[in-house]
Amino acid sequence: MHLARTQRLSPEREVAHYHTHQNSPDDHRYRAFLSQLAAPLSARLPLGAVGLDFGSGPGPTLSVMLAEHGFHTQNYDPFFSPDSLLLERAYDFVSCSETVEHFFNPGDEFRRFNRMLRPGGWLGIMTAVLRADEDFTTWHYPRDPTHVVFYRPQSLEWIAGRYGWTLERPHVNVALFQQRAP
Repeated sequence: MHLARTQRLSPEREVAHYHTHQNSPDDHRYRAFLSQLAAPLSARLPLGAVGLDFGSGPGPTLSVMLAEHGFHTQNYDPFFSPDSLLLERAYDFVSCSETVEHFFNPGDEFRRFNRMLRPGGWLGIMTAVLRADEDFTTWHYPRDPTHVVFYRPQSLEWIAGRYGWTLERPHVNVALFQQRAP
């Protein structure tokens, strides 16, 4: 499911909305929230793995947490860290927390992730997933004006199948995809 183009914010309004977020590596609640992705992803990575936090936002924190576990992590964000050269490299992992719901062209982004992952590499995403027992019309997630695409468990399974990735769901809103080694 996705939001109609006419309902999307302009880039200026989108950035202004992101600046209202108070995310910081010093915020213990934010770190606890991100640990839902950081902990299971870290547990699967080999020591010294190198990765990219895609959609790191104005206060990169996930990369700090992963570095604390020994994983060198670059930050990329189209508004706040727009170094496009980072998108041309290969990584052992790509993390993507609270970002995939902002993709105007999710197929393009997942194809990019597939190219960026080394064989056996991991893509860790965290986003609210619409469960079968939830009603989209009353679900909280679409109320954020920057959220333009929404995922169900079947969407995640389809993505895994499309790219030949394995899929693990260590938390209701976390998906860990692994590119198969040759």
